[in-house]
Amino acid sequence: MPQAARIVLRPIGNPLPLGFLALAAATLLVSGLQLEWLAPSDGTAVAYCLIGFVFPLQLLSSIFGYLARDVVAGTSMGILAGTWLSMGLIILTAPRPGATSDALGLFLLIAAVAMLVPAAAAATGKLVPALVLATTALRFCVTGVYQLTASDTWMALAGIVGLVLCALAVYAALALGLEDARRETVLPLGRRGYGRVAMGGDLDGQLELIEREAGVREQL
Repeated sequence: MPQAARIVLRPIGNPLPLGFLALAAATLLVSGLQLEWLAPSDGTAVAYCLIGFVFPLQLLSSIFGYLARDVVAGTSMGILAGTWLSMGLIILTAPRPGATSDALGLFLLIAAVAMLVPAAAAATGKLVPALVLATTALRFCVTGVYQLTASDTWMALAGIVGLVLCALAVYAALALGLEDARRETVLPLGRRGYGRVAMGGDLDGQLELIEREAGVREQL
């Protein structure tokens, strides 16, 4: 006689709007330093914002992303939380305001590569979040080159990419927030594949492959 297994799911809110808004705040503040809207001495205040505001919100988004069984949200927000915390601590302990760091430069380059992993995964379901994550990778890459070269040109370019990322992150947060509030797509997110099924499909479609998801299957 076949045995049945019962799987209990706990509905939670979408953590991505919170994570993307924290990302927007972080990249805007750092762009302010790079474009010289803020004085180098304001780096300490920026570092405190990265540590006290951005890091905990993105860490929370990462935790709830994994609880929601969304590897893109969990992985991307976890990488972002660690990266902004590290950047804040390095800025805070810099020998002088505005000083560059080769160690931070190398770290940001590998962080850029790491962000491409959830960006590639997101592209299979939602194009706008994928674009945000890919632009984040570009932002980290350009900032890393600036940290390694101390070039004013790369600093300005990093600031500009950061502003573009801020706009994309705010749009993605708004689109995802409205979508969850209205239970329908209001602003385009570029959903396709299982990303489209998530909003337009029935429950059977949602649970079709649940036995193969992490936390349900025997091995990760």
